[in-house]
Amino acid sequence: MTKMIAGQALVKALEEWGVDHVYGIPGGSINHTVEGLFLEKDRVKYIQVRHEEVGAIAASADAKFTGKIGVAFGSAGPGATHLFNGLYDAKMDHVPVLALVGQVPQATMNTNYFQEMDEVPMFSDVAVYNRTITTAAQIPYVINQAIREAYRQKGVSVVVIPENLASEEIDYQPVKTPKVVANNFSQSVDPKAVNDTLALIKAAKHPLVYAGRGLLGARDVLTKFSEQFNLPIMNTVPATGVISTDHPNFIGTFGRLGSKSGFEALQHTDLILFLGSEFPFAGFWPKNIKIIQVNNNPFDIGKTVDVDYAIISDAKSYLQALIDTKETLPAGTWLKANQQNKHNWSSWLDELAKDDSEGLNPESVTAKITEASGPKDTFAVDTGNVSEWGVRGLPMNHEQRFALSGLFATMGFGLPGGLAGALSVPEGQAWSLSGDGGFSMVVQDLITEVRYGLPVINVVFTNNRFGFIYHEQVQTKQHFYGVDLTSADWAKVGEGLGAIAFTAKSIADLNDVFAKIKELQAQGNKKPIVINAIIKEADPIPTDFMPFDAKLYGQDTVDAFTKQYKIDPKKQPSLGELLRAQGDEL
Repeated sequence: MTKMIAGQALVKALEEWGVDHVYGIPGGSINHTVEGLFLEKDRVKYIQVRHEEVGAIAASADAKFTGKIGVAFGSAGPGATHLFNGLYDAKMDHVPVLALVGQVPQATMNTNYFQEMDEVPMFSDVAVYNRTITTAAQIPYVINQAIREAYRQKGVSVVVIPENLASEEIDYQPVKTPKVVANNFSQSVDPKAVNDTLALIKAAKHPLVYAGRGLLGARDVLTKFSEQFNLPIMNTVPATGVISTDHPNFIGTFGRLGSKSGFEALQHTDLILFLGSEFPFAGFWPKNIKIIQVNNNPFDIGKTVDVDYAIISDAKSYLQALIDTKETLPAGTWLKANQQNKHNWSSWLDELAKDDSEGLNPESVTAKITEASGPKDTFAVDTGNVSEWGVRGLPMNHEQRFALSGLFATMGFGLPGGLAGALSVPEGQAWSLSGDGGFSMVVQDLITEVRYGLPVINVVFTNNRFGFIYHEQVQTKQHFYGVDLTSADWAKVGEGLGAIAFTAKSIADLNDVFAKIKELQAQGNKKPIVINAIIKEADPIPTDFMPFDAKLYGQDTVDAFTKQYKIDPKKQPSLGELLRAQGDEL
């Protein structure tokens, strides 16, 4: 045993779980936890953020990028309440995060003391594990249990630490129990479920796979299954990268952040293999589709859409069991039509990327990012229209990693996510993509990137509006109110905070900016970079409803839609047309 203050023992417990950095801001009620970080600074890096929200979001992004627990702290009162945004992001996207929360000394608890709050009830909804320390000696034990529960339940653990206990000296001894947390085990799958699935796939005329985050890390298995059974693959937005985005069988996703090919595939499918997801918009799928849902959490089955066949299993084991049958299906007209439809859609996005005649298109920016990115880069994407551009344009075809605020959809995710990418995946270039609305919420933490020499490339899509909500006001014929943004020069702001900054208003500007960035990287740049990309103020094409098929929606609707978004319908025939041309209709 070794004598040390309990705050240092707390950090030792984090070390045992492989935690190598922690985010937070010091405060009177958490001073001796910070002292513990100082005493262990050679093993655990303390990252001083400028807002606890940024620390909590970055901790969530750490977990999304790596699967390892993220850790953030805040002092009592406002430090604690500032953590909520990032903690709810972690809760709703089911990733492990530990929040260390300061509390006033025990002697002053329940006396209406300065910054005193009853913190356990505050965190009861967000946390899977929520405890207040009662003795100094139990701190390492409780931290150990908190981390176990965050991993086991894929959620947030909260430990509230009265300041006087963190300051006490205790006998510390490392825990001998192995730190076993992985859920990536091979799970046996009911043979009847495998046989029934095969029968349903063979009976279907237009089957497809809808893959969720439960298949992240199983790209090889999903790809093999898709190729063996010749099925088109869609994925939820948080699962972007679950299959290579340039694989011919990948056809995109559904909804506001989706693709024409994804929307239309759902209008013509008759069977969905809904795997490893609780996709909240599944209730908007057409109602005449058979659904097989596979999830290792029984609570998630049927939660968002009624299903015809339920299988309790992890999705990777389920697909592997189907692969092992050696069964196969031919590559029929269904797959080929979907592949062509996706190719046509991608070609249209490429055309947008090459055209700045009416102002800079966001597709031009993502195309340039794709050109400049490497095989191990991380992409943190903010909430709003920028989510659409990131999902549609970023390359996820090697070992790149993608993260955004999925079910919680908080604005301000991009910059903290970029910070996390630089710390957790240092072998790749970290990128953040933000709209000007989300960026303005967290821009102060460019200073954090500067302080720790993190050369994140922060791309700001500036159009002086909350574009995602602007679109909703258009659709619902409301007055345009509250969605305009007072403009700011984000390049000058970035420079003022210590970053290297550029402005781009055209494709020529982008070419020049990225050439300069390449030079900086060759010189070993350690400063963050801001690209203020001033894009045209246009409402992006809504992919939650894409009326290209005159047979389904009428020729007048098709003509009006393609005219509004300047699309040549001859280059974008509907999936229905492609199928009918081959004599393939449901």
